[in-house]
Amino acid sequence: MVNIKVGDTVPDGVFKTVLWAPELDDGIACGIPIELKTEAWKGKKVVIIAVPGAFTPTCHVNHLPPFLEKYEELKKKANEIYVISGNDAFVMSGWARSQGFKDKIIALSDINSRWSEELGLSQDLSAMGMGKRPLRYALILDDLKVVSVEVEPGREVTVTGVDAVLSKL
Repeated sequence: MVNIKVGDTVPDGVFKTVLWAPELDDGIACGIPIELKTEAWKGKKVVIIAVPGAFTPTCHVNHLPPFLEKYEELKKKANEIYVISGNDAFVMSGWARSQGFKDKIIALSDINSRWSEELGLSQDLSAMGMGKRPLRYALILDDLKVVSVEVEPGREVTVTGVDAVLSKL
């Protein structure tokens, strides 16, 4: 059950990320995971796209690439863009590099979907060998307050796609 709604302040959360650096481009370096806390979003307009898994078909092929394609348009309306999944920080970093995100879209690890679960936006994919993962959702925050929250009703990318997100910004 979704616990978060428009007007709510998001709960505190701590994520792991490997921030892009040029030395990561060769594919051999791994980078060092650091923590990113939700308090970093204070005073900013932030877009958060949550996906069940990095390198999974819908997420990898259909959902995230359009966000990179329309990055400049998004940046005119939002300070920062994040993608969240239940994968570890190294997998999220590898996925971000494979997608060409560089420093444009920051990939965050929400291990065991702790933060997503607190929002009521997680699912148990243990039967598929994936454990707890975020639902496919899109959040727009302004100074930590929810401006928009959309959850995909099925497996397709509709209400969380880039055009839908841009229309809410």
